[in-house]
Amino acid sequence: MTPDAILTSIDIEAENQRVARDTLTELGYDHVRARLIAGRALDVLPRLADQAYDLVFVDGDKAEYPAILQQARRLLRVGGILAFDNVLSNGRVADPGQRDAETAALRDVAHALRDDDHWVPALMTIGDGLLAAVLRGADD
Repeated sequence: MTPDAILTSIDIEAENQRVARDTLTELGYDHVRARLIAGRALDVLPRLADQAYDLVFVDGDKAEYPAILQQARRLLRVGGILAFDNVLSNGRVADPGQRDAETAALRDVAHALRDDDHWVPALMTIGDGLLAAVLRGADD
């Protein structure tokens, strides 16, 4: 992070935020460098500033990934990176017989990023999969 950057973390589990705050303090990071927000991502994201973020990392309720994608596009600066964790869902996404809401949401996000010219996506098949995309500018 640049010296003036701020890490914003949203987690529904307040205990996770407490551990993160304690860890950052132990590592010597100034408390003003991290904004830890307890809550549901879809409740918090609409209140964050447009085009104010360089990275949005998502690891939460997979059924919410498509709605989070819409928020991330608004939040990211041009050149910003969006990353969704666990997008392969233990191989479920590649299995056409899997039609549950979570698997369908993961497929929807992958297709949306692939089909939208505003994104340059890449799927990394490490572990349970990481889907990352860079937000293009108008001239890209």
